[in-house]
Amino acid sequence: MSARVVVVEDHPVTRMGIIALLRQSEQIEVVGEAGTGEDAIAVAARETPDVVVTDLRLGEGLDGVGVTTALRSRASAPAVLVLTTYDTDRDIVRAVEAGAAGYLLKDADPAEITSAVVRAAAGETVLSPALAQRVVARISRPQADLSTREVEILAAVARGLPNRQIAKELVISEATVKTHLVHVFTKLDVDSRTAAVARAREDGLLS
Repeated sequence: MSARVVVVEDHPVTRMGIIALLRQSEQIEVVGEAGTGEDAIAVAARETPDVVVTDLRLGEGLDGVGVTTALRSRASAPAVLVLTTYDTDRDIVRAVEAGAAGYLLKDADPAEITSAVVRAAAGETVLSPALAQRVVARISRPQADLSTREVEILAAVARGLPNRQIAKELVISEATVKTHLVHVFTKLDVDSRTAAVARAREDGLLS
């Protein structure tokens, strides 16, 4: 029996590509598609799929996490598989906490994607060992609480600006920039500018 699937993706060309890929598998039947989170809820209600494959970002309105939360709250909830280009730890954890059965990147091998859909339909959790390890590490690590100013300074660091230029841009002293960076390093548990930017991006503090 084929797994009934609804594909949710706001970019029409990408959505067509995902549908074409899934239809190559004899174990998958694509029964619907949607371009927004709100449409996804309506299509899922009408088609009662086994799996909903959704992007994380869906433009205005409900995002993939919102779709997951809404669908998983239903009595006969379909499995939800997030297929996206975003791989920050914060995004992955949000999806898993909302009840997603899996999280895959769009550059994954096509066979891995179709296999993940079939496995999700069978009730399995689909996370690569690497992503699963990151989820555990992220959940066990306290979320850093950076101030607005600290985020501004870290964003400037991410753009490659030296302390002097950051100070000029934010109209503060260079000593204040250094003080803020010390606080950032402590909160993120890192010891360099590069590591601070990397950790902040992993945690979704920087886009």
